[in-house]
Amino acid sequence: MGAAQLVAWFLALAAAAGAAVSAAGARPSEVALGALFTYDSTIGRAARLAIELAVDDVNADGTVLAGTKLSLKSRDTNCSAFLGTVEAFQLMEENVVAVIGPQSSGIGHVISHVANELHVPLLSFAATDPALAALEYPYFLRTTISDYFQMNAVASIVDYYQWKRVTAIYVDDDYGRGGVSALGDALATKRAIISYKAAIPPNSNADVISDVLVRANMMESRVMVVHVNPDTGKRIFSAANKLQMVASGYVWIVTDWLAAVLDSSASRDLKDMSHIQGLIVLRQHTPESDAKNKFISKWNTMARNRSVTSGLNSYGFYAYDSVWTVARAIDQFLDSGQQINFSTDPRLHDSNGNTLRLSTLKIFDGGEQMLQQLLLTNFTGVTGPVQFGSDRNLVRPAYDILNVGGSGSRLIGYWSNHSGLSIAAPEILYQKPPNTSAQQLYNVLWPGDSTTMPRGWVFRNNGQALRVGVPNKASFKDLVSSRGPGNVTGYCIDVFNTAIKLLPYPVPVQFVTIGDGTKNPSYIGIVSMVAANTLDAAVGDFAIVRNGTAISEYTQPYVEAGLVIVAPVKQTPPSAWAFLKPFTLEMWCVTGALFILVGVVVWLLEHRINEDFRGSPRRQVITIIWFSFSTMFTAHRENILSALGRFVLIIWLFVVLIINSSYTASLTSILTVQQLDTGITGLDSLIASSLPIGYQNGKFTKKYLIQELNIPESRLVALNTIQEYADALNRGPNYGGVAVIVDEKPYIDIFLSYYCNFRIVGQQFTREGWGFVRSPSFNLFAFIHSSRCISAKHK
Repeated sequence: MGAAQLVAWFLALAAAAGAAVSAAGARPSEVALGALFTYDSTIGRAARLAIELAVDDVNADGTVLAGTKLSLKSRDTNCSAFLGTVEAFQLMEENVVAVIGPQSSGIGHVISHVANELHVPLLSFAATDPALAALEYPYFLRTTISDYFQMNAVASIVDYYQWKRVTAIYVDDDYGRGGVSALGDALATKRAIISYKAAIPPNSNADVISDVLVRANMMESRVMVVHVNPDTGKRIFSAANKLQMVASGYVWIVTDWLAAVLDSSASRDLKDMSHIQGLIVLRQHTPESDAKNKFISKWNTMARNRSVTSGLNSYGFYAYDSVWTVARAIDQFLDSGQQINFSTDPRLHDSNGNTLRLSTLKIFDGGEQMLQQLLLTNFTGVTGPVQFGSDRNLVRPAYDILNVGGSGSRLIGYWSNHSGLSIAAPEILYQKPPNTSAQQLYNVLWPGDSTTMPRGWVFRNNGQALRVGVPNKASFKDLVSSRGPGNVTGYCIDVFNTAIKLLPYPVPVQFVTIGDGTKNPSYIGIVSMVAANTLDAAVGDFAIVRNGTAISEYTQPYVEAGLVIVAPVKQTPPSAWAFLKPFTLEMWCVTGALFILVGVVVWLLEHRINEDFRGSPRRQVITIIWFSFSTMFTAHRENILSALGRFVLIIWLFVVLIINSSYTASLTSILTVQQLDTGITGLDSLIASSLPIGYQNGKFTKKYLIQELNIPESRLVALNTIQEYADALNRGPNYGGVAVIVDEKPYIDIFLSYYCNFRIVGQQFTREGWGFVRSPSFNLFAFIHSSRCISAKHK
């Protein structure tokens, strides 16, 4: 082959390779983008124009897609999960690279499975159900704020006003159930709960909604959280007004569906507005910007041109940004050299090779790469920063908090996951370190044109009196005494009755006595009855202990208590010879001998040089004895002349001081302090001994001694009455009694006021208090928790 031929072949191969590279890098002239939502709905009407406007803006922007045009393929779901699924399949046949939608969370749960198989990303601007999570639906991407954050905002409002229980009114579908589940979790972090869930079936008529509201109104909570769709919401407030539930004393917190309705209403019906006066409403926060104002202007112009009577709402903003998110992702996808190709899935054919109708669906080969580009989105849209966090939710979620009044609403604050509730815009606070300690909202006009914050609950309106359990005890009648359900007295009952009288409304109370009065009932058994809602509350000497708080709730303590040890003391009869008891006989003999010895030693040292120690033998003996004993009182008249004598006297005076002090202290103790019989002086000696221990039957003391102090049960003796206490201590361990009794200090104080031959030994070794027990599902004791009611114990 000649050189010319080789050159020709080389040029041909180069041309072919160049053509191949050019073909591989060529951008398509058109890319299909799907949209799936309900055209004729509050959200859909705003989103439809926003999506079309966004496609036009993308195609008119030469900096995005570089000549490739977006081709919009829209489908109407008609508010039906079934029709929405059918439309979704038909949309997938169009070989779309992504779908803006769905609008409904219910449809999102269904078609997300399809998107997973076909690798087509779904960008939903309105499906807010938190259960639509990335782990189960990797190709579902939420381009609006999840209800997880909205329910945290609701919980922050509830906590801000210190309400502890709410009634959740929700539509019984995926959207409603998912939102209420998130609300329950959010309230739990604020130590609040959903006390009643009022589920409304989808498409319910007015009668069904009224029945649900009547049942909700029978509960004690007056804080209503409404999480429904717009159509159901209108019927809810119409029925609530007929039931006089949008009135003074009620609180209504409504999720963002109502804000969408209000923003979309070109002209607001005064009758409809009268149904929602005083409501607190949430709305997705979109910061003010030139881009946002420009979009609003263009949207309004398009709406007028198409004779659209409804207005723009926040979901329209998110729909607009969703299109731009896809456009930027497609641009990055194509810039990276990827091709938009679709392939058939052999699983969509049956085993005989016959093609099913589903075989028209194709897999987007670059779907995973497209999804990754979407997750890397980072730009500023009309809703603010558009960026996805590690949980695939939009960063910087925030809400406006509105208060409905008159013919519109006013802004009373904001919520963001950065700083909680505030009156400053979130975009300002994001420039500062997080600070959730200074929560603040503007004043609210509540239902009934009231400016006073509602209490948030009332006594349950079910026609029943408050069922209060009272222990019918055999002992300590000063605390609780029961002669029947209608005749219950005692200090604990007085505190409870005083607290009840401080409530701003009458509360009927029915006392239920527990026990037969011959022995003490089990206190933890009564607490269990409250936890099981057999009783609404229990009143008496209930110690707030761990095993009780694990199953029920208590009020603030109204009496301080703790376990102490009481023991008998020796009875010492009075005696004229009591002054001899401080020293033993041996001590007296040694002390007397020392006195004589010191006198003799001083005489030996002094009598040769000191005239005071001379004279007749009789006089010298008297001087020795007198000098020795007078040193005890430093009253000796003899002068010591020798240095050695003075040294002996100094030492002896120091010894005399010690003897005198010891004698005085011992004699004082004998005459004034009673002596213990058992030798148990405190907790350590109690544990170390093997003597029997008495305790009050029915109380937690037995369990504490066994489980916490490891005292054998065989040492414990159950006692019921004060008389049994005294008898057991008097008989002692050698005669079938007990060495000591362990009980709570208030009981022991009462016991010692009757019997003076016993006393408390050692220190109080536990710290607890007495409180009233209440059911976790019952809210009457919210006021008794307050200091105003607890202060009744001092009156």
